[in-house]
Amino acid sequence: MDCSKFEYSNHCLLRIIERDIAVDDIEIAARNGQIIKEYLDDKPYPSFLILGFVNKKALHVVVAYFQKKCIVITAYWADETKWEENFKSKK
Repeated sequence: MDCSKFEYSNHCLLRIIERDIAVDDIEIAARNGQIIKEYLDDKPYPSFLILGFVNKKALHVVVAYFQKKCIVITAYWADETKWEENFKSKK
């Protein structure tokens, strides 16, 4: 996914403060991570769940994608008690 520009939803900004996630970490994960789920019917734009790693910690980022712009909907550190060992599927 080629994200040349990032925008952040209000929901995302609130959550990343609560979850102690840096904007730089989100952008690294979104640019270098792997899409593990697609929501192609989401409106107004298709969205994707991306798995990236920051300092060996799994970070999930949900982005809507439109015209090389990633609109970050939310981000969270993947909880190993809720996700399989590879952090790609829920337990």
